[in-house]
Amino acid sequence: MNKILAALIASLFAAGAFAADAKPAEAAKPAASAAKAEKKAEKAEAKKAEKSEKAASAAK
Repeated sequence: MNKILAALIASLFAAGAFAADAKPAEAAKPAASAAKAEKKAEKAEAKKAEKSEKAASAAK
């Protein structure tokens, strides 16, 4: 019985330490996602520019 209690307490401690360690990593994610969003926007602009160039050359 003592071993089971010790294992439960140790697992709760480990889970708490893991949860406390994960929070700073989540704070860093928005900066990375903002950079990804910028790259996607740039790619979308490049595709729009290519389509408009193709349409302009096809109209000539």
